[in-house]
Amino acid sequence: MQLGMIGLGRMGNGMTERLREHGHDVRTYDPNVESRTAASLGELKSQLAAPRAFWMMIPAGKITEDTFQELLALADQGDTIVDGGNSNFRDSQRRYREAQAKGIHFVDAGVSGGIWGLKVGFCTMVGGDLEPVGRLETVFTALAPPDGYAHVGPSGAGHFTKMVHNGIEYGLMQAYAEGFEIMEHSEFGLDLHEIAGIWRYGSVVRSWLLELLHDAFEQHGAKLEDIAPYVEDSGEGRWTVFEAIAENVPAPVISASLFARFASRDELNFAAKVNAALRNQFGGHAVKTSGQS
Repeated sequence: MQLGMIGLGRMGNGMTERLREHGHDVRTYDPNVESRTAASLGELKSQLAAPRAFWMMIPAGKITEDTFQELLALADQGDTIVDGGNSNFRDSQRRYREAQAKGIHFVDAGVSGGIWGLKVGFCTMVGGDLEPVGRLETVFTALAPPDGYAHVGPSGAGHFTKMVHNGIEYGLMQAYAEGFEIMEHSEFGLDLHEIAGIWRYGSVVRSWLLELLHDAFEQHGAKLEDIAPYVEDSGEGRWTVFEAIAENVPAPVISASLFARFASRDELNFAAKVNAALRNQFGGHAVKTSGQS
């Protein structure tokens, strides 16, 4: 199937390669990448046969909104715009309505996999109407590992599900971070690299995140010396807490993990180093190095 990929960053580049490996014809546009096939969105459109599918894999916020509006003006009736970034699900519902008014399909796809997705696949949670989702299903299944794709519901459901996924991720990472800080401060002189290693096998807390933490200790040392204890948040944790409040659902763990990220920007602690290292391991997110303000 043909697809126009817009954005060739950490995720978009890996997704493009994976789709091509599965036989899909992917044309690309990114103003910052020379290997693109198109120099503009208009040229990208000319490289695709109708009905076209445009996939935005760019940061949430203004750049996504501007690109969506440009695509809305360029696309023809029956074309589909997919937003695979971490947009707020309410923005996705509004974009769906705007696209629908022009006879254009809009699909929101929550994608998880980070820099490892090319190799192991991208878990893909899709929201939207049956017709465009069905037409693009071979794309979704090619991106995902076996059993790692689902059409989770109507417009907005894909990004809502990904939002909650990332909120849970905050809580899991914070639990590891706090546990390893307790051990780091203990009287026993524990080898945290070794402990992360043995916990990968048979332990009830084993997980991919723990495997990545073990890798981080191998790369940066058991004290994570060259990583500054500063943990950024990309928005989804905040949105998850907002929705929990709106729905009267208690979410103390996710809320506390978000506030811990805020605190990391003013305090020096080992837990923040663990959190920062994990974000770098699974998502390729930049870390501040020690001594960097």
